[in-house]
Amino acid sequence: MQKNTICLWYNNDAVEAAHFYANTFPDSSVGKVFQAPSDFPGGKAGDVLTVEFTVCGVPCIGLDGGDVFKHSEAFSFQIATDDQAETDLYWNAIIDNGGTASECGWCKDKWGLSWQITPRVLTDAMARGGDIAKRAFEAMMTMKKIDVAKIKAAIEQ
Repeated sequence: MQKNTICLWYNNDAVEAAHFYANTFPDSSVGKVFQAPSDFPGGKAGDVLTVEFTVCGVPCIGLDGGDVFKHSEAFSFQIATDDQAETDLYWNAIIDNGGTASECGWCKDKWGLSWQITPRVLTDAMARGGDIAKRAFEAMMTMKKIDVAKIKAAIEQ
């Protein structure tokens, strides 16, 4: 087990989520699935308790805890993309699998987990600061999925 692992709470569908992430993102996989050795509040012996998985190299555990806790925007995965095609690939995978679009490159998957699909051109512009960051930021504020061409145009003004 890793020294530090992200643990995400699911409503008894962590294995499904883990497989979706592994099939969608590079350097992602599903590891061991652990079952309850005996009955427990809300479950029975043999029910899935946790699943180990990796998302873009980040180790995670999905905990099948039931509907007690919900995901919120207070936690999100930020996925850096190199171009519009990669941005579209991940954004569309999440949205087309029952997710919902939000603002400024954010979306939620069907399990309620938030994702920031963020082209590097945007983060690079923000890191440059000054007028370039201001123009890129103002362009981003009008978007749901980030439009790389519009960010580039804003930078070049």
